[in-house]
Amino acid sequence: MNTLTDLASQVRACRLCAGRFAATKTRHAPRPVVWFDPGARLLIASQAPGMRAHASQTPFDDASGKRLRDWLGLDEATFWDRSRVAIMPMAFCFPGYDAAGADLPPPPICRATWHDRLFDALGDVRLRLYIGGYAHRYHLGARTGVTETVSGWRDHLPGAIPLPHPSWRNTAWLKRNPWFETELLPVLRTRVREAMT
Repeated sequence: MNTLTDLASQVRACRLCAGRFAATKTRHAPRPVVWFDPGARLLIASQAPGMRAHASQTPFDDASGKRLRDWLGLDEATFWDRSRVAIMPMAFCFPGYDAAGADLPPPPICRATWHDRLFDALGDVRLRLYIGGYAHRYHLGARTGVTETVSGWRDHLPGAIPLPHPSWRNTAWLKRNPWFETELLPVLRTRVREAMT
């Protein structure tokens, strides 16, 4: 059985999507962003790294990361401490942009190749946060949209909480759903604080 450390090395070396990424508008090479160590207490299961994270090799190294850290009540040092926070997206590489400049979806081959083994090796964490529709469908078996899944957040307590993506593109969603800030965020911050101590 592979340890989490062994698997992290294998993910870093993965080049399964080289042809797929070369055919995108960005024509980039695979560069997996691997952000987890044994013993992490908080798991963030997200979508895929963006272009900035691809370049810096640091997940959520952008405005969406700032918003996410605010939601969680975590400072940068704690958020980026791999021994405390594991970040396992549906795809470990930036998927590229389509011809219109929009993010491509995470390639399913990444999840199919790595996720079950990684989650088995990760073991128990105190809190799992599932961010965005791709993570909701895979991890929670969600059959509804993001709004319905996130509005049912109480159904997943105490061990998990579904969240929308913290992207600027969801600013209008946040305004249309004020319950997210008034009801969910205080509970989220409390559960994160409990998980991290």
